[in-house]
Amino acid sequence: MEFGLFVQGYVGKRAETDPLAEHKALMEETEYVIQADRSGFKYAWASEHHFLEEYSHLSANDVYLGYLAHATDRIHLGSGIFNPLAPVNHPVKVAEKVAMLDHLSEGRFEFGTGRGAGSHEILGFMPGITDMNHTKEIWEETIAEFPKMWLQDEYVGFRGKHWSLPPRKILPKPYGTSHPAMWYAAGSPSSYAMAGKKGLGVLGFSVQKVSDMEWVVESYKTAVKEAVAIGDFVNNNVMVTSTAICAETHEKAVEIAVGGGLNYLQSLLFRYHDTFPRPEGIPEWPELLPEYSAEIIELLIAEELMICGDPGEVLQQCKRWEQAGADQLSFGLPIGISYEDTMNTIKLIGEHVIPQIDTDPVHRTTRFRGTAGA
Repeated sequence: MEFGLFVQGYVGKRAETDPLAEHKALMEETEYVIQADRSGFKYAWASEHHFLEEYSHLSANDVYLGYLAHATDRIHLGSGIFNPLAPVNHPVKVAEKVAMLDHLSEGRFEFGTGRGAGSHEILGFMPGITDMNHTKEIWEETIAEFPKMWLQDEYVGFRGKHWSLPPRKILPKPYGTSHPAMWYAAGSPSSYAMAGKKGLGVLGFSVQKVSDMEWVVESYKTAVKEAVAIGDFVNNNVMVTSTAICAETHEKAVEIAVGGGLNYLQSLLFRYHDTFPRPEGIPEWPELLPEYSAEIIELLIAEELMICGDPGEVLQQCKRWEQAGADQLSFGLPIGISYEDTMNTIKLIGEHVIPQIDTDPVHRTTRFRGTAGA
């Protein structure tokens, strides 16, 4: 299993008392990625969200990833996601950005796509639609065109229901002879099998606990065996995300978690991701989840809903995700936890956890996972 970091420009309540909160959030998360690169993480994923106050202020993630391509050396940089729906970003512009980032990173870029966070975001670009599944139709029409834009000397063009383009040379072409690995952000269990059939990796932002992972990954791995890849190769790969807090002692890690405002982050998640399945007990916004006590944190750890503890405990918790079939575990690190404690989490995981689980820490950039150059 490989390891990643997920950043999204989470500001939270800090803006109520600090006029520079937004700026500090973005710059601190940049430092987290740079440290993750030094600490042996293979992936860093940057979100694209719009209008999601406090929850995510990282909207221009192509600009952000371009900076990180220069600021890092080995870590793979992924769009988590680029939104390829024509009303949000014209598909040709997306293809051009992907190829440019592939060059700037010298093959370290990973192309994740999705359909937007939920109704608040989607209706900002497509006002008036009543069914959020409308975005699936646009995505399905578009996703298979990207490899053609990259690999055909002159793209043959496209005429569809939602966008069209006459034959054109799409430039630049990707770095090397193929194209970046392609991923899909799965918001529901059925999306995993759909992505597998297309040969796409999955960004599993919707998986909440290890037990949820086991049957979902089985559906993906079954589907991907029969994949008809829309790209140049099958990206047989499932990433899942989890909150992670690692400290020198269990007691210190729990103390950090209690003070981290994690209940507010979770409340915002379900406020904006209203197309995700809503677990029982999650209140409707503006009602918030109760503040997390030490007892609640211990329960979340026991229920495998978060990774928290000393390095030995975090290692065992990560191994549970590996046993469940995850190919990559990516950590979300909210701003509610201090800069110093977050940097310490990254360093401790890099020192004590990653070397015990990631048996191939050389971050190769050739395209085929599972071969000598994966």
